[in-house]
Amino acid sequence: MPQPIELNASPRTELGTGASRRLRRQGENLPGIIYGGDGAPQPVTLSANELTKAMQQEAFLSQIVTVRVDGAEQQALVRDLQLHPVNEKVLHVDFLRVDADRPIQTNVPLHFVNESKCVGVRTGGGSIAHNLVDVEVSCLPKDLPEFIEVDLAALEVGQALHLSDLSVPEGVTLVALGYGEDHDIPVVSVQPPRGGTAEAEDEAEAEEEETETEPDSSAED
Repeated sequence: MPQPIELNASPRTELGTGASRRLRRQGENLPGIIYGGDGAPQPVTLSANELTKAMQQEAFLSQIVTVRVDGAEQQALVRDLQLHPVNEKVLHVDFLRVDADRPIQTNVPLHFVNESKCVGVRTGGGSIAHNLVDVEVSCLPKDLPEFIEVDLAALEVGQALHLSDLSVPEGVTLVALGYGEDHDIPVVSVQPPRGGTAEAEDEAEAEEEETETEPDSSAED
């Protein structure tokens, strides 16, 4: 189970770009907003240090966060983080309220396991190519997984695992698969070693030898 993420916030009464800039310049707090669900949008102020600490958890961007505003708890997902283009400090954070009875859609990270035991790498000399690092899922808040595990042990050279090959928890569906088979894209694959497989090299050498031994049909009698 992921470690619960909780943030404390207070209502923000001074709004606008200038007010947000002044708040950030103080260094201790930063602006945010909670919206969605049945409640009205609520501008808030959050502790910069507390948010930075929460962001160190991988699950921060994919798990439900408890935002406590003046003691009242709200369940939410992080929907947007505005970062400074140079120092990457958080400028503003958006939270989307969630309802326990309503499905949510959010991205969940993929955890690739047994890469060192992968058959295509260990015996075939191939290399692993990651096409996705996360996937969009739909589920009730209580069913939201911290991550989805992808086992690479049996993957051979030239093979790929697609979205439909992933094992997802009960109650969780992959959003892309709902759009049809053409959205069943590769998640990870094992690429042949540079220069091709040993079998391909042997075939090329055999073809070359056969060409060298064939008589020249254009030669005169």
